[in-house]
This record gives sequence, structure tokens and C-alpha cells, in this order.
Amino acid sequence: MTGPDPIAEWSAAHERVCGLVEALSADALERRVPACPDWTARDLLAHMIGLGADVLAGDEPDDHHAGWTQAQVEARRDRSGAELVAEWRALAPDLVAWMADHGSRPLNDVVIHEQDLRSAVDRPGARDTAGFALVRDRMAERFGRSAPDGLALVGDTWRWGPLDAPTRLRASDFDLGRALTSRRTAQQLRSWTEAGDVAPYSDAFAGLGDLPAHALPE
Repeated sequence: MTGPDPIAEWSAAHERVCGLVEALSADALERRVPACPDWTARDLLAHMIGLGADVLAGDEPDDHHAGWTQAQVEARRDRSGAELVAEWRALAPDLVAWMADHGSRPLNDVVIHEQDLRSAVDRPGARDTAGFALVRDRMAERFGRSAPDGLALVGDTWRWGPLDAPTRLRASDFDLGRALTSRRTAQQLRSWTEAGDVAPYSDAFAGLGDLPAHALPE
């Protein structure tokens, strides 16, 4: 195998999040998550853990619908940050083994939500990891399946699509990765457009949910 190991990147992101949560106060864990405004930071962590638990239990709907994710949060409503971290660390070895047999889809969730959590508690970091790059590439592939032809995304070092595309967006590698996970506003997308019109691609950028109404604080 060439390139970064996605399972190792999942483990690294998992440990980063666990360490981050251990360093936070109880009040910080009750902050709202701008990217997931119905949830607090603790709720978001509960979902991240619950996803792993449900995957191991064979309970993973194709659409990851809101009822499924909210049930993960409600099941852990009364647990402290320390209790949640302990549960996730206990699940990690089995989830690593599961990914070795079934693929590394859980990497997407932990990388995307790590950044959501960091935004909520004002702890930026892990923006140039191999795991973030892997997920950006996966999301670009998914984006390409639903977007019309004719778009290029140009970052600092990363690029998707031909440079002579009729529509071209230019932003940082990090911002483009977040845009591909529906974490950038329509106005931000327009502000990055140096050629053409981004409007026909709005639905594709909203592939993981509605675009935020306001720029996320990250």
C-alpha cells in the first residue's frame, strides 16, 4: 500500500480528540457547535463515539439519518466528558480491527467532526494532517459525482479539476476541504470565485447538509 494509512490516521485523530476533550472544562463542553448548531461539544463527542459503537454493532443506515445520530447523543446524555472519552478509548481497538476488515469509512466522521469540535472550543489545529488530506480527496470524489462538469478548485498545494475550467475557485487547502464537507457559506464560495459562476454547484457543495448561514469561527 502506498500513501498514508487511513486506519492509522483514524487512530491519530481519535487520540487528538480524546486529548483535546480531556483538556477542556465542563463549561467548554457545553458550548454550541457552529457547524452542528443543535449540538453542544459534548453532544458532538457523544455522536462520534456512538457512530463507532453502532458500526461495531452492525447498526449503520446508509443515509446516517438524523434520528440515528440523535439517538447516539441521547443514549449518552448523562455522561461526563471523562466517561465519554473512556468509552471511546475502550471501543477503539475493536473499531480499528473492524476497519481492517471493512474499510476506513469512520475516518471521514472523525476528521470532519474534529474540526467542528475545534471550532466550537476555539482550539484550531490538525489542518494539514494526512488524515485531513485523505478525507478532502474522498469528499472531492463524492462532489465530482454530483457536480456539473466545468469546475476547478485551486488551493495552496492541492487542486481538483482542470485549471482551464470555465468556473474556478481559489482558497486555502483547508478551506476547500471544509467547503467539500458543507462547512462554508454560499457567500464564501462566491468570494473565492475567480472565474465563472459557482451557483450551479451549490447543491453539490451541500452534499452533507445545508450550507451554514454564517461563516464558521475557524
